[in-house]
Amino acid sequence: MSNIEELRKVRMKKLKNLQKAGINPYPAEVLRTHTNKEALDAFRRLGNKKVTLVGRVRSIREHGGSAFCHIEDGSTQIQTYFKQDKVGKKEYQLFLDNIDIGDFVEATGVLFKTKKGEKTLEVSKSRILAKTLLPLPEEWFGLKDVEERFRKRYLDLILNKEIKEKFKKRSEIIKKIRGFLDKSGFLEVETPELQSLAGGAKARPFKTHLNALNMDLYLRIAPELYLKRLLIGGFEKVYELGRSFRNEGMDREHNPEFTMLEFYAAYWDYETMMDFTEKLLKSLDNKIFKGKFKRVEYDKVVKKDEKEAFGKIKEPCFVINHPIEISPLSKKLDNKRAARFHLIVNGFEIANGFSEINDPIDQVERFKAQEKQRKKGDKEAHQFDKEFIEALEYGMPPAAGIGIGIDRLVVLLTGSKTLREVILFPTMRPK
Repeated sequence: MSNIEELRKVRMKKLKNLQKAGINPYPAEVLRTHTNKEALDAFRRLGNKKVTLVGRVRSIREHGGSAFCHIEDGSTQIQTYFKQDKVGKKEYQLFLDNIDIGDFVEATGVLFKTKKGEKTLEVSKSRILAKTLLPLPEEWFGLKDVEERFRKRYLDLILNKEIKEKFKKRSEIIKKIRGFLDKSGFLEVETPELQSLAGGAKARPFKTHLNALNMDLYLRIAPELYLKRLLIGGFEKVYELGRSFRNEGMDREHNPEFTMLEFYAAYWDYETMMDFTEKLLKSLDNKIFKGKFKRVEYDKVVKKDEKEAFGKIKEPCFVINHPIEISPLSKKLDNKRAARFHLIVNGFEIANGFSEINDPIDQVERFKAQEKQRKKGDKEAHQFDKEFIEALEYGMPPAAGIGIGIDRLVVLLTGSKTLREVILFPTMRPK
């Protein structure tokens, strides 16, 4: 029997002890009056008033007929003090014998300061809220394996405060982006994630089947073509922040499912979009995104014999005016170049934007060129979208659009190294 199995067996015995004592180890109701942080912040005001706090037990230290426990909720940790003559000998011993680090408890009592000056809850009544059957990794082997941290993110969050803070920052970044776009007159919308045709980018899609209609569908690779339908429908500024899916390789910059921000503005061109994007990013972090972003022609950065050259770009830089053949949705500048840009920062492609094609005849020709590439075996080439062409023929105003990879942006803003560090549950190879 392994060490972990032995520890689980011990905890199962403690669970049964509690049940034999008539205690429900998993009660439905919780009687919390304050979060731990609220109690600590209101220490003076609460005085001798009784409060009820809850949390996961993070430490237990026994001293004769008393014990100190730290409990942690979503706000912070607080020390609790259990005294035998205060809670009762039977209750005290039952608690001490059957509560483990990792268990969730509820504690009622009065706040006081210890001789060392630590704000503490003197417990007069306690109750278990959830009995754990497996010990936290730090108790038996530690969570040192990086792959294991990603597979069991819940343990990673419990044990590593900096990881928890990183995901809080991710949430704050997304809130700021939404706020900036909302104040700039953009409307947040939702478009289908299940699509009858995978479009809006050059990528290989995931395929599924809808039984109700007996039809194949694709998980979207981008929301672009639906968002442009909304420009046709009369909305001038729209954005969507949601999941996209691409059936491609996995590395430090790619995960099969990812969070994409796309926004479109009627009567803008790609120059206006670059200016606006620069302002948006500077509002998130004016140290990483500082100064005027450089603008460099694509053919000055990527030579004909190179597949990738963006890795050498460190400072924020717009690589502009891409070849038409790799830009099937971008408006032409001339016979060779498209009004398209990539934003590169620290070797990462953060954004891709362009002046949108609103000429249906031109878009048909671009789709036909992509279809030829598909017949030659390019599985990432764009499919011919007849419904989108029909929509374009009803008229779309001149417009610009952009896609920003939120995961990559968060990697940059949190000083992380890979996408898996900033995605709560990244796709992992099975063990």
